[in-house]
Amino acid sequence: MPDAPTRLLVVLDADSTLIRNEVIELIADEAGRGPEIAAATEAAMRGEVDFAESLRSRVRALEGVPLSSFARVRARIEPTPGVRELIDAVHERHGVVGVVSGGFHEILDTVAPQLGVDRWRANRLASKDEVLTGVIDGEIVDAAAKAASLREWADELGVSAARTIAIGDGANDLLMMAAAGLGLAFNAKPAVRAHADLVIGPVDLREVIPLLP
Repeated sequence: MPDAPTRLLVVLDADSTLIRNEVIELIADEAGRGPEIAAATEAAMRGEVDFAESLRSRVRALEGVPLSSFARVRARIEPTPGVRELIDAVHERHGVVGVVSGGFHEILDTVAPQLGVDRWRANRLASKDEVLTGVIDGEIVDAAAKAASLREWADELGVSAARTIAIGDGANDLLMMAAAGLGLAFNAKPAVRAHADLVIGPVDLREVIPLLP
């Protein structure tokens, strides 16, 4: 029998949404610059600075971090409570789960399939001689790229905009949330809660399940 048509698309941010962590802060810990990067990340998520400019600056601080440290970073990743249950519920409804992140493929390529995510997009960190060079390899996944990814995936899957849900916490998620049929603020900064269609209070992604079409 042919596969059932895709009925819905749920797209999540990664850091502080799919997972509890901010991955760039974990990598920065390996360079001894965790608190500095944490403060810069918080400002970017609140929308106080340009995301792409901030990301480039924060990634420069990662120069010299060995790729071997990524194993320690991955070991510290904490999936958000309820994430597996939400993903299972989407799949039960013949839906697809995507993740689009201002974070990094180097971590998401392991974490996403472990959690059952169907497709994902993130930034890549350039390296040479097994250490980070402090620059991003390729175009930055910013707010516009997040919204574009949601639209592209919906088109590919034949899912109408009305049957898409976007879940995010930071200012760089707002365009993606606006592009979706339902934009959910989760574990979110004040500016994101103010512009979301709905705000999820508890940090538990099972709260999203009753909202699935």
